[in-house]
Amino acid sequence: MSQKILAINAGSSSLKLKLYDMPEEVVLVSGLVDRISHEDAIFTYKIGGHSDKHETTQPVKDHTAAVQLVIDALLGSGLIQDKSEIVGVGHRVSHGGRYYTQSVEINDDVAEKIDELSVLSPLHNPVNLLGIQAFEKLLPDAKEVAVFDTSFHSTMPRKAFMYALPYKYYTEDGVRRYGFHGQSHQYIYSEATRLVGEQATSKLISCHLGNGASICAIKDGKSVNTSMGFTPLAGLVMGTRSGDVDPEILPFLEEEHHLSSEDVRSMLNHDSGLKGLSDVSNDVRDVLDAESQGNDRAKLALEVYVHQIQEYIGSYTTDLEGLTTLVFTAGVGEHSAPIRQRVCERLGYLGVKIDDAKNQANEIEIQADDSRVKVMVIPTDEELIIARDTQKIVG
Repeated sequence: MSQKILAINAGSSSLKLKLYDMPEEVVLVSGLVDRISHEDAIFTYKIGGHSDKHETTQPVKDHTAAVQLVIDALLGSGLIQDKSEIVGVGHRVSHGGRYYTQSVEINDDVAEKIDELSVLSPLHNPVNLLGIQAFEKLLPDAKEVAVFDTSFHSTMPRKAFMYALPYKYYTEDGVRRYGFHGQSHQYIYSEATRLVGEQATSKLISCHLGNGASICAIKDGKSVNTSMGFTPLAGLVMGTRSGDVDPEILPFLEEEHHLSSEDVRSMLNHDSGLKGLSDVSNDVRDVLDAESQGNDRAKLALEVYVHQIQEYIGSYTTDLEGLTTLVFTAGVGEHSAPIRQRVCERLGYLGVKIDDAKNQANEIEIQADDSRVKVMVIPTDEELIIARDTQKIVG
């Protein structure tokens, strides 16, 4: 029986959505409410496969107002006659901690745990919860489902997820590597396998490169290692996040500059990464432009950024005992040919070689004819994974 499922990705000032007809996985509506809490919030949506976009600019007070805007648009489009037709709403939730290794229906206890875990994912869990609360209020008959970024990585072995800290912090506080972007890495594996087959994707590295970024080593469909850690701050250099740093730097900065732990946390999350190194922007495009104009700080930021990606690819090839497919996805991975070229140019020892023309054209397969490794560019679809998990729980 056909069911209408909403997949939701709530940000601090945005609400991304797709309405699916499941199990056929047909996208009925896709849209975005941006600049929530501003007088000039923008609501853009597209119906089905139509190319025409509907766009309005208006005040949107909060996430509840954004959800009401979405529901009104769905009713106005004629795709639903009554909001009760939406039987499930799946929410991307950043951190499930040690509580959740798979998606779950949301109740009061789940909501409390999502809130509790906000300290580990301060940029995401609080706003994920705002989206959940808004839909609970306005779609009371729909089942609300939490789909956690961390779930896909629950297959990692202990040697990959443990930190060399006193063991009690693992048993008592759940301090371990969790990993994030799980829906994206899961989708990338399934889509790459659909395109090139299981044998070619048996040892796959997925590079989710956006403002937030992570790399995942996937062996026979299971995550065996990933770059983000206890929180989404670890791993790669990102737009505004530092990625890996020597932990002793943090108390040093606190003492030398009289910073509080909250000051340091804010600096690591909001003022570091490409933005902190370049002093130009958190956007790769802006930093590339600055580099082309002779900005040495921009050049340095990009060198550090690319080097870190290369380090993780090399390390994860060891975890996989080889490499059959390398995939680039997310905003930078999907659209930045210069970054893909720079990452791959020093991976020849792994058998990676790309075709410059295919890379510039953003083709799905960009490897050269004599490359021993497939190199792919696949647009991610986290919402589809959310919709699939939600339908399983809705039943």
